[in-house]
Amino acid sequence: MATRNVTGAHVRQSMVASGGAVKARQLAQLNSQLAQLSSNLSDTENLLRMTSVQAEAMRGLGSWHAYEGQVYGSK
Repeated sequence: MATRNVTGAHVRQSMVASGGAVKARQLAQLNSQLAQLSSNLSDTENLLRMTSVQAEAMRGLGSWHAYEGQVYGSK
């Protein structure tokens, strides 16, 4: 059985069905990629948070080191 598409050309029913299968497969792959992107973004946010904590700790160590230098440094 054939149908007509927008341009008026005949399209086989099997081609329409296979087109739907292609679209479903593409949507499934897109959904998978979106899930991976979301996971990667979450990992990046966690790494950025940890980097911020480490930078603050290093800043504190720098202040402590400067204080030690003033207290015990040259007299």
